[in-house]
Order: sequence, then structure tokens, then C-alpha cells
Amino acid sequence: MARPRTPLLSRDRIVAAALRLIDGEGLEVLSTRRLAAELSVSGPSLYNHFATKDELLDAVVDSVIGEVDLSMFGRPDTPWPEALRAWARSYRAALAAHPNIVPVLAQGPGRRPNALRLADAVFGHLVEAGWPRGQATRIGALMRYFVTGSALASFAAGFPADAEVYDAADYPHLGEAHRLAGHRGTVDEGAFETGLEALLDGLALRFERLAARPVLP
Repeated sequence: MARPRTPLLSRDRIVAAALRLIDGEGLEVLSTRRLAAELSVSGPSLYNHFATKDELLDAVVDSVIGEVDLSMFGRPDTPWPEALRAWARSYRAALAAHPNIVPVLAQGPGRRPNALRLADAVFGHLVEAGWPRGQATRIGALMRYFVTGSALASFAAGFPADAEVYDAADYPHLGEAHRLAGHRGTVDEGAFETGLEALLDGLALRFERLAARPVLP
């Protein structure tokens, strides 16, 4: 029998299959047995590419981070607020496409190459724009907290659509809350954009104060 022209398995193929499982059914379903079945291979063959489940999860998370656009940081003439705005939107879009992976991603970059490239791009652009290094580090952390937090769950979907839940005697200001779930996209997207602009406005004021400080001889 002729050998297949391409290998049955590759790291990329395993990562893609694992991500499909996580997207479709959640983190808890990912196991060597289940993944091997999805790929129609034997379980031990997966260990030729990933020694542990944690190593595989790192690769899956990094593949999601690889979907985030960083091109705005490669243009020195792009103002830092504009760069952060475009990056935050792309970052959120990547996480929104794969919400089940967000709890692992939120743990930090670790040794993941795409995640470290992201951190390097954000930090480097802010420092080159004039932010002190310590401030640039904190801004990168702040933006990551905000974006990952916004992707963890839907605010609007958390409110039951049953109007009887919101008895006016107990919740006098929630008479329309049962409508929130039906407008999930508008509410959640609007909340993200409101928060993003508020953060950028606040950072712009801080940057102005830094620039106005007298330079000591």
C-alpha cells in the first residue's frame, strides 16, 4: 500500500481539532481519547506532538492569540490611542469567536510565542509613543483585563427573559430587564465600546499630565 503523501497528524491539525472541540462543547470535553477519536488516530500518537494536555492547551490558546491583528503597532506614525483601540477590537473579536478558551487565555502569556509577541508589540508601541516603561506595563495589563473580562460572558444574557422575575416591589428599577437578553449583541457591544472609549479618554488625560510635568535638570 502506498504511503500517504502527507502525514496523518501534525501539530497544526491537532490544535485545530482541539479548538473545534473546545468551541463546540467546552474545555471539559478535551481529552486524549476524545481528540484521538475526532482525528481517527490512536491516542498514543498524539504524544508524538504534545507531551501533555497542558502543552496542547497552550498551543490552542496561542493559535487564538495568533488571530489578533497587531499590524497597527508596526506603524510608528499611528497614535497610541488609535493603535490601542484597533487592537482591543481585534483582540475581543478573536476571543468572542472562541469564548470557551478565555479562562485559560486569561492566565497570562506564559511561554506562548504569539502571546509574547502581542505583549511585546503593545509595550513597545506605548514606550515609543512616550509612555514611561512602568506605565506602559500597567496599561498593557489594564487593556488585557478589560478585553478578556468582556469576553468571559454576556452581561445581557445573564438576565432572565421572564418579566415576572423582576417584581417592582423588590427591583423597582429593573422593569425592562427582561428585554436585555433579546438585545444581547447591542447591549454587550455597546458596553465594550463605552468602556473602551472611557479607558482611552482617561489614559489620554494621564498622558497629557505626564507631558506637562517639568523636566528636572
